[in-house]
Amino acid sequence: MVVTARPAVEKPSSAEELARILSEAATARQAVVPVGGGRASGMGNPLERCDVELHTTRLDRVIEHSQADMVVSVEAGITLEAVQAHLGRAGQFLPLDPFHSPGHTIGGLLATGWTGPLRLRYGSPRDYLIGIRVALPNGKLATGGGRVVKNVSGYDMMKLHYGALGSLGVIVAASFKVFPKPLHDVTVVSHRGWEGAEEALATPLAPSALEVSSDGRVLARYLGSPAAVDRVVSSLEWDEEDSAIWEKDSRSAPERWARIGAPPSELRGLIGHIPSGDRWWASPGVGIAHWAVGGEAMTVAELRSRVEARGGTLVMLAAPDDFMRQVGAWGTPPPTIGVMRRLKQAFDPDGILNPGRYLV
Repeated sequence: MVVTARPAVEKPSSAEELARILSEAATARQAVVPVGGGRASGMGNPLERCDVELHTTRLDRVIEHSQADMVVSVEAGITLEAVQAHLGRAGQFLPLDPFHSPGHTIGGLLATGWTGPLRLRYGSPRDYLIGIRVALPNGKLATGGGRVVKNVSGYDMMKLHYGALGSLGVIVAASFKVFPKPLHDVTVVSHRGWEGAEEALATPLAPSALEVSSDGRVLARYLGSPAAVDRVVSSLEWDEEDSAIWEKDSRSAPERWARIGAPPSELRGLIGHIPSGDRWWASPGVGIAHWAVGGEAMTVAELRSRVEARGGTLVMLAAPDDFMRQVGAWGTPPPTIGVMRRLKQAFDPDGILNPGRYLV
């Protein structure tokens, strides 16, 4: 089904107002599509229908920031850049550097699970997310976790909504453990491809970010004490690069692109099957690569088959609707698909949230 009618656009200014609008739409059986910064709007299968666009961008406050406890709570519509600017004044930051920046909202990043090269050292947001608040189709606001790092509160609802693409509820606020800004931040570059990446991964101080590109370029970012960082960088004997290169690279957003996730030991071999001439960039330390798809749908299907055979996944992050319908966004459903369907039925029994976009 193709979405043709122009949807109503709602821009609530509070979590309570958003929950009320969501409940009213559910009662009227209207399909609701949550919208943050729109940077990941191409992810997922084409929508079956959209009656209401529910924008979160007016939910843009820092709710609380405890510098001493190194915890921040924010509304979901605030941009990552605004959070970083606020934390930066206290010498702190969130280790998030997603592609297709700037403009991602915090809620959007949690809903999509997007990350960047810093995942090598810090993991994904799910690793330092300590609390979440979500509006459900029944109009209730549900909370999981809290605003302190040591917090246990029943079922871990945070992991349930992380990466669920807004299919179970709309994230309205989140709390994170934050990190001190590094004392020293140095980026070095080589042009030795995978061999260079292996050399960087073997250094005594592990790189905080490492990226190898289809043109053979390798970027390694080292964070830490000046003495330790300078010692490792000196031993590598690579050329120093302006650290702004990471921000420049984060703007990558091809019209058709995919994320490949695989065991790190398999990643190089799988990337070898990407058609010659197509651009890709990979984080070999975590087993993630991004591919600017240049060919037809069949090339995606063939590579996805190879990736899945080696225990990985190939997810389309963006493509024109016709192309996305041919290849499918997600690939083979996981063994847990039955559980996922039951959760969808429990949280969104009328199927009004992002219909058709996610796996369930």
